[in-house]
This record gives sequence, C-alpha cells and structure tokens, in this order.
Amino acid sequence: MRKSTVFFITVSLLASLLAAALSHGAYQRSRSAGDLRETAQLVEQLDLTDLCLFTEARYTRHPTQSDLHSPFQDHPLSLEHFPSGSLLGPAKRPEAR
Repeated sequence: MRKSTVFFITVSLLASLLAAALSHGAYQRSRSAGDLRETAQLVEQLDLTDLCLFTEARYTRHPTQSDLHSPFQDHPLSLEHFPSGSLLGPAKRPEAR
C-alpha cells in the first residue's frame, strides 16, 4: 500500500470522527436545552456569582468583577506575572443604556 493511500485513509477516518463528535455535541446541546434554562433561572434567583476560572490573581478569578487596570496595579508597564493572564482576555463591559 502506498503512503499516500494510508494518508488519505487516515485523514478520512479522522474527518469522520470529527464530524461524529460535532454532531454528538449538537445533539447533546439540543437535548439539554431545558436543563440549561432551569439552571439559568436558579442562578438568577439565587444571585450567584460567576465561575471561578483560575486561582492565581483576583482579576482572573472573576473577570467580570475586576477593573481594566488591575493587572497593572504594580506598574503601568509591568509584565504579566501570572500565566492565566495570558489565557484570559480583558473583561467585556456591558453597554451603557
């Protein structure tokens, strides 16, 4: 068997596995839509905070609760000294009404 045949068989197999994974995700999302609505209502009723993503710095723990300048609290030109700061973008601010 030629190397190109093995390559195309491998790519085809991996593409079909990717398609199966994506279709399974779409199926699970549609199946759990009711549970997500109930969870959202519970979160709103209990007034829960956001998920704690990282444990390092206060501006990466709860991104919606931090101000834009807290990563630079030591010095305006200081480098990021927490690895999670490079993984998490700045918080999105709600638009003024």
